[in-house]
Amino acid sequence: MEIHTDVICPFCGCLCDDIEVTVDNNKIINVKNSCGISRSKFMNNEINRIYHPSIDGKTVSYEEAVKEAANILANSVRPLIYGLSKIDNEAIRKAVYLTELIGGVIDNTASICHGSSIIARQTVGSSASSLGEVKNRGDLIIFWGSNPMDSHPRHLARYSVIPKGKYIPNGRKDRYVIVVDVRETRTSKLANEFIMVKPDSDFEIIQCLRAAVRGEKIQSENIGGVPINVIEQLANRMKSAKYGCMFYGLGLNHGSTKHLNIEALYSLISDLNHYTKFVVNPMRGIFNVTGAGVVPTWLTGYPFGVDMSRGYPRYNPGEYTSIDLLARKEADAALIMGSDPGGTFPIGAAKRLAKIPTITLERKQTPTTMLSKVVIPVSTLGIESSGGVYRMDEVPLEMRKVVEPPKGVGTDAKVLEDIIAIVESLKRCN
Repeated sequence: MEIHTDVICPFCGCLCDDIEVTVDNNKIINVKNSCGISRSKFMNNEINRIYHPSIDGKTVSYEEAVKEAANILANSVRPLIYGLSKIDNEAIRKAVYLTELIGGVIDNTASICHGSSIIARQTVGSSASSLGEVKNRGDLIIFWGSNPMDSHPRHLARYSVIPKGKYIPNGRKDRYVIVVDVRETRTSKLANEFIMVKPDSDFEIIQCLRAAVRGEKIQSENIGGVPINVIEQLANRMKSAKYGCMFYGLGLNHGSTKHLNIEALYSLISDLNHYTKFVVNPMRGIFNVTGAGVVPTWLTGYPFGVDMSRGYPRYNPGEYTSIDLLARKEADAALIMGSDPGGTFPIGAAKRLAKIPTITLERKQTPTTMLSKVVIPVSTLGIESSGGVYRMDEVPLEMRKVVEPPKGVGTDAKVLEDIIAIVESLKRCN
């Protein structure tokens, strides 16, 4: 029996690094310090696994599957590589190289979730911090359009609300917590103050907050269902904080104004920094979705939706992003890894994936594997394989394995390496 301590959890962007995993005969038998979702992921890692590669639903050898995948990608005109959020940074690097090699488009799951956050950050910039800074200094914590009690169960306990920090010696007693949302949530019930807003009114409220922070008089008595005196009180509380932090979620990203909401929020944080120290961080979901944007940015200058068809990177969200390519029926082949677009994309985009030759690198059966022409099983990062990832605050961490993967099952990076080798040889022949 082995006990692995300080294991990093491969679930959400918190990447909690204090998990204790007990292994007996290469089987996980107990997990400590984890949330319920994390424990389920560790304990049920073997359920619904894919053990053998397949082509058109028929079991084939690994070599046959890799060769078929390489042939599809090398012969396609407009290939799409999508996902990346559950694979390590080295595999993402190889995926970017493969995209360049085949003249394709590479995109990650941010294009359908926090892509608007990235666009806003590119436009106006942001004042960010590490989660450690928030733990040690944050005395005012605001969650806007986010419910971490359900989406990031240990965020409050480890980073933002409950823990004692260097300058927050009493933990929760030294923090004031505000939740802004369209409905009551489990997180709002734990807050000192809950501000309910009307759906799709965030932009107006944030702009009024900016005016209140600057001391301007607001004529209206009510903005987005919030009395103006509440907005003014919130502005004053934010200005008087010693170290404030705004965490926002997809509830703010997916309104009709989309990235404009986030641009307004980042501008509000910039205004507040004329009076105090205030930072803002998005609540990133999948455990390495941050790395899926950071690594392509190292290599191409752009975080998602990158087109390599002309031999150099081009970036235009809405044109080179995955759903748009599939909806316009431009993509004629796809390589999916670290995501499940068959279960999450709009029906039109998912149908297109089913009609074109789709290759999926996956560890378990999903709607995407069911519609794929080629399926190649891979190991589970953070459980069966090691690799570098980025936490939601862009702090790099190294995940390590606790058990061995099934026989013959390799990492995403290894599969990509083998596909690249065949594609390179095909390109040389041509």
